[in-house]
Amino acid sequence: MATLEDLNSRWYHSQHMPAHASETDFLVIGAGVAGLRAAIELAPAGRVLVLAKREVTDSSTQYAQGGIAAALSDEDEISLHLQDTLNAGDGLCNAEAAKVLVEEAPQGIEELIAWGTQFDREGTKLTFGREGAHSRNRILHAHGDSTGREILRALYAKAKTLKEISVREFEFSTDLLVDGGRVCAVNVIDEHGQHATIHASAVLLATGGMGQLYANTTNPGVATGDGVAMAYRAGAQVTDLEFIQFHPTALYLKKAPRFLLSEALRGEGAHLRNMEMTRFMPKYHPMGELAPRDVVARAIMHELERSRAKDPVVYLDLTDLDADHIKKRFPRIYSTCMQYNIDITSELIPIRPAAHYAMGGVRTDLNGRTSLSALYAAGEAAGTGVHGANRLASNSLLEGLVFGARAGRKMRDELKTPSGSVGQTSPAAAYSNGPLPVPVETAVTQIQELMWKQVGIVRTATGLKQAIAQLEQLGSQLKASHSRREFEVRNLQLTGTLVAKSALAREESRGAHYRTDFPDHNDAKFKKHSVVSDEKISSE
Repeated sequence: MATLEDLNSRWYHSQHMPAHASETDFLVIGAGVAGLRAAIELAPAGRVLVLAKREVTDSSTQYAQGGIAAALSDEDEISLHLQDTLNAGDGLCNAEAAKVLVEEAPQGIEELIAWGTQFDREGTKLTFGREGAHSRNRILHAHGDSTGREILRALYAKAKTLKEISVREFEFSTDLLVDGGRVCAVNVIDEHGQHATIHASAVLLATGGMGQLYANTTNPGVATGDGVAMAYRAGAQVTDLEFIQFHPTALYLKKAPRFLLSEALRGEGAHLRNMEMTRFMPKYHPMGELAPRDVVARAIMHELERSRAKDPVVYLDLTDLDADHIKKRFPRIYSTCMQYNIDITSELIPIRPAAHYAMGGVRTDLNGRTSLSALYAAGEAAGTGVHGANRLASNSLLEGLVFGARAGRKMRDELKTPSGSVGQTSPAAAYSNGPLPVPVETAVTQIQELMWKQVGIVRTATGLKQAIAQLEQLGSQLKASHSRREFEVRNLQLTGTLVAKSALAREESRGAHYRTDFPDHNDAKFKKHSVVSDEKISSE
């Protein structure tokens, strides 16, 4: 079977669209599950150009381990999947969006299987695992813990058969261009630093998340909030940005990246222990290690804060589980930890929480349409309200699959001739070209450390106000953006400011958003989605 890298090499170099082409029918920004699924849906209607910020293999989809949820087993029902999703969303899910997600999940999985996705099976029957906050075993996996990689491989294999689809790697989209209220083009920078403009009749933002806002994240380096920042600068509404999900268990070693340790490990029976080797989750939640992610993450942070160690950690303990089963079930996790001399079958794994997923994003309807004409969004970059205040485990790949397809269908139905004239939009914030600009990497570090400390798992009004003031000051010190990294810093600064302002405005605790100064729900005032537009925050 061809690997994803093999398919990409053959496909990328065989496309018919010239490298300098500056016009297409449909432009898809992002090459993960949402972007590719949309592209496949768009292909019958015209030319589709997919832009990958780096290699096509460098997306959050590629790193998704846990699985994809769908009510397909004999013991499960779509209504149960819906209820679990609504429960995890802590009162803030868009119920209609959640209903669409779970009802269209089985068909989406069947399509993936038809296109060659090889989910794990026992004999001929699909195997289903369970993760936190799920009431049934409904999580499909591929190659144990490489589900996203396998889905991406199958989607590329399918897309490769469609001559209308072209892909360009190392094309970084910097700004949307608007003409008469309609998005009609995108500015890009290629790997050589050359700037260009690509015109299209419709644009889909499938740019993924914003985990690089934080000093600790499971996200790849490309996750710099580009879609949200571009859309906001162009005048689109963004929503629910205060809801950032922090994965409780990421490998914590000083000289190692924050590698995700799937929630499925706890689903298989792994325990969390503090530095005194005591299991602590039962005292925080009746579901113990299978409590919702936000509960587990806050419990870990509390254990870290009460520790007197200089560099405290907690531990994930799999040592009571069958070693052969763990090696077979989690081959990628096992091999990665072994690279750092940790045998997860016999040793405790040091972990800390890390920024993982953005529930909010560019505000869309159920078909991916944003508040700007001809601009669509899908996947993690979009804010449909489907996840509410806290995403249910393994609903993320599913979201990209379901809403990527829906956005593709709507874009196809609303096809119009590309516009010839372009009006440049202005950035939402001013950037100084003064004599003492902050160096790029210094600015990145400042943003990440500030966000982790003041806009992280536990928040206060004082900390949020400090973060906003410092982020706005930093924005005035950034030099004009020309390089790819300078544009990334600009996007991080803007997106971080929007996240902090949204968190300050929500004076309650709900889901992944926790305020020590407002520790309870306030349904009367805040059982609503936050919407940011034109520097104003409202609730709807």
